Amino acid sequence: MTVTELVPYEEALETYEPVMGLEVHVELGTATKMFCGCSTALGAEPNSQTCPTCLGLPGALPVVNATGVESAIRIGLALNCSIAQWCRFARKNYFYPDMPKNFQTSQYDEPIAFDGYLDVQLEDGEVFRVEIERAHMEEDTGKSTHIGGATGRIHGASHSLLDYNRAGIPLIEIVTKPIVGAGERAPEVARAYVAELREVIRSLGVSEARMEMGQMRCDVNLSLRPHGREKFGTRSETKNVNSLRSVERAARFEIQRHAAVLSSGGTIVQETRHFHEEDGSTTSGRIKEEAEDYRYFPEPDLVPVAPAREWVEELGKELPELPRVRRNRLREEWGVSEHDMQSILNAGAVDPIVATVEAGADSAAARKWWMGELARRANEDGVDLTALPITPEQVARVCALVKEGSLNDKLARQTIEGVLAGEGDPDTVVDKRGLKVVSDEGALGTAVDEAIAANSAIADKIRGGKVAAAGALVGAVMKATRGQADAARVRELILEKLGVEG
Repeated sequence: MTVTELVPYEEALETYEPVMGLEVHVELGTATKMFCGCSTALGAEPNSQTCPTCLGLPGALPVVNATGVESAIRIGLALNCSIAQWCRFARKNYFYPDMPKNFQTSQYDEPIAFDGYLDVQLEDGEVFRVEIERAHMEEDTGKSTHIGGATGRIHGASHSLLDYNRAGIPLIEIVTKPIVGAGERAPEVARAYVAELREVIRSLGVSEARMEMGQMRCDVNLSLRPHGREKFGTRSETKNVNSLRSVERAARFEIQRHAAVLSSGGTIVQETRHFHEEDGSTTSGRIKEEAEDYRYFPEPDLVPVAPAREWVEELGKELPELPRVRRNRLREEWGVSEHDMQSILNAGAVDPIVATVEAGADSAAARKWWMGELARRANEDGVDLTALPITPEQVARVCALVKEGSLNDKLARQTIEGVLAGEGDPDTVVDKRGLKVVSDEGALGTAVDEAIAANSAIADKIRGGKVAAAGALVGAVMKATRGQADAARVRELILEKLGVEG
């Protein structure tokens, strides 16, 4: 049935409990593909990074990428999973034009990692545990480009182009157990989980996990069940959602859509769905197959994977400090609240601030510039903080110039503006723009004398004990020096010349 109106979100939650399952595909940053020696580098000419193995030609035999296996184990350990002592690959059989072998080499009933969990922190500080069913190794498909038509999808296209460069790229698929108990916060939990998982993946160095580039994508499975019922409802699967915001929006939309169908007496169809960024809606894709429809069977051309226990233990000892532990440590070191730390995380500023502190800046000063001027600029430009053309070392230099008194806040902002404009490093921008604070006592004294002479009534008020009126004279001096005076020193000079105690 077609749903033209969604049930209001709060109304849907009054009747139904959402149950989610999240499947996240992570593209590993290996130099070669999962089962052959073809390069994984981006930007090559279409179909230039292929071989008989990744094209599935007769007689070609696959070989497992050892780095891919190691990355899978590291991910599993970071997600508190058990690592299989023995596992094997399977053939997942289905036809797609971008699957040249007509099957995907994956893992089915014997994944390399299983039974784990990831604790995620929501914006108000609540911690929600998401249980992990499995993390398994597989390969990516090729890329279809549909030409003609209005949607960019196959419907309405005149023809399609196939690029097999991506066919065989190593993937890790991380599958949660059913997520229950989140209630109205289910979409927020989905977003927080994918965000935390992305941070874990990046901390391990196994992938850049850039969702906008398809290096990490999420399938959002969702169903509703009436409150008090144990049996799960029929699920839909919104495929290949590629941003944190979209994960949350897709879950929310599907809750409202399912509720509308069920409340009107309809039946949910088990299907895949497409997410639309422009309005946050989903539309039907295809009827969803069950596992038996894929006719899984063990891959006969690959030997089982049996990682030695000593190797797994060694990899466990080498794991880096995981993101949530690191954030808690930094929060204590920086002396900020959980709310402020969450804001820093949401802005993508944790790593830039850390790098700025490591370059010599005070943590408070580093936070001030990254969360203030630079966050504003990134928001205006619609880019991530790390995409701004300024380095943590350059920000640290600006902090140093402010600390030594060579710049005030206004001049520091102008210096950052110059760096962002490509005018050079902070010292070069300061020299070219003539931005240094006027520190010459003689020049400052002259400017103060002129301000007092031009504002005798205000000077008399200050002499009479209204010290707060000094602000007007400070402003006059700052204007005369084009904002390049040290305001605190100017105030001191004004009070000294008027014979008033500060």
